Amino acid sequence: MYTSDSALRAFREARHTFIDGARIDMGALAAALGVDRTSLFRWVGNRDRLLSEILWSLAVPTLDRASRAADTIGSTGAARIVDVLDRFTADLIDATYFRAFLTREPARAMRLLTTSESDVQSRFVDRITALVVEEQSSGEFDPAPLSAEELARLLVRISESFTYAEFISGEAPDPVRARAAFEYVLRPAADHATPAPPIGDR
Repeated sequence: MYTSDSALRAFREARHTFIDGARIDMGALAAALGVDRTSLFRWVGNRDRLLSEILWSLAVPTLDRASRAADTIGSTGAARIVDVLDRFTADLIDATYFRAFLTREPARAMRLLTTSESDVQSRFVDRITALVVEEQSSGEFDPAPLSAEELARLLVRISESFTYAEFISGEAPDPVRARAAFEYVLRPAADHATPAPPIGDR
């Protein structure tokens, strides 16, 4: 995140533009701030860096709201993880400014949001890892045989596959199916077990 006053001023101006559903143009942003492009790039980095910071700045309060909603209904363990991810995914699917960005710049959006080099994805994985560890530490959930981070990466990929479904599978984003997928992955391991075939069929 940016710390200098100049960078924060540029970031806030760009964030407002993004939330309004408009494309961030570095030249127009520099002009609005009354500076040249060189100064702007020195403050906030290139356009991808600025977009990544904006995207994450919007993801954080969305995750926080999802966590508070889960706390309100009193869910714990796997149910709490499902509730947080369900609310977060549904809110992203419904966010007009976010869908506008995906439609306007799909290739850039996928690169900034879903690749292993993405700051946004790595921060998202960190947050979900912390959520898994929190439930594990309380004794309400055990991610075994995966580590907390491995499970978090899987859950993030599930969230992505439904949030960006139109670009990944050509289907409409569907929060209901996303929740069903989270519940399936996080339900007790015994529920996944395949019954052994009868002895005569082995």
